[in-house]
Amino acid sequence: MTTTAHRVSTASAPAISPYQVSVADYWNREKNPVNLRLGEVDGFYHHHYGIGDVDWSVLKGPQDTRDERIIAELHRLECAQADFLTDHLGAVAPDDRLLDSGCGRGGGSLVANERFDCHVDGVSISETQVAFATAQAKKRGVDDKVRFHLRNMLDTGFETGSFRGIWNNESTMYVDLSALFPEYARLLARGGRYVTITGCYNDTYGLPSREVSMINAHYICDIHPRSAYFREMANNRLVPISVVDLTGATIPYWELRAKSSLATGIEDAFLTAYRNGSFQYLLIAADRI
Repeated sequence: MTTTAHRVSTASAPAISPYQVSVADYWNREKNPVNLRLGEVDGFYHHHYGIGDVDWSVLKGPQDTRDERIIAELHRLECAQADFLTDHLGAVAPDDRLLDSGCGRGGGSLVANERFDCHVDGVSISETQVAFATAQAKKRGVDDKVRFHLRNMLDTGFETGSFRGIWNNESTMYVDLSALFPEYARLLARGGRYVTITGCYNDTYGLPSREVSMINAHYICDIHPRSAYFREMANNRLVPISVVDLTGATIPYWELRAKSSLATGIEDAFLTAYRNGSFQYLLIAADRI
């Protein structure tokens, strides 16, 4: 598989709407400790939530190190989420190429490269994120295989059929799915794998709940209904092979985060929405036919 056209893009990301300009501006200025302090644990900077059972013993012990223990535990849970997504990318060879779409500060790209020793391209519309992620890849000595680009996931400019796998980790709520999945169908080689972990509102609840609307406002995003993912995948040659409801698995993360110094005030909205059934946390893996 070709590994050309990997150079980091320095051109401005194609902003197709004023909304995307506002999103890029938000992430260029963002320095939220909940993203930065967790990444400082081991250098894998993620921009997503966690799954799995919490070790509640972190709340016990010396008060002066309590926050450090909680942060390490939250990071363990978010790393478990990243590993779970990576598990669903299937068999990936060192010569294969993956796309981390909406890569944030690059943690997921580094995880995939460490797992498969493969080529990974990450894209973001945030110059700050691309620069940070590029520095992390260089620091780890993998910048020959892991590269980050200032590009729009809706129009990446990469060559057709050039990727073995593509994933979104909590980034699809920033784009129109009817524009996103045609681009992925173009980029994926036949038989390639797409994976997303995402929060979506439950169609059976009706319209977005009050809590989902609060989450939208907090992150300036637009959470999609569950049905939209399957409809747009079907319209674009992406056939789901695995759907995992992670709602119950992510609640402990939010319960612990609510007790930490990193709480942002949105924790109760997430917990209420998950518990009342209006919001779901799903992994969807699909093959490109």
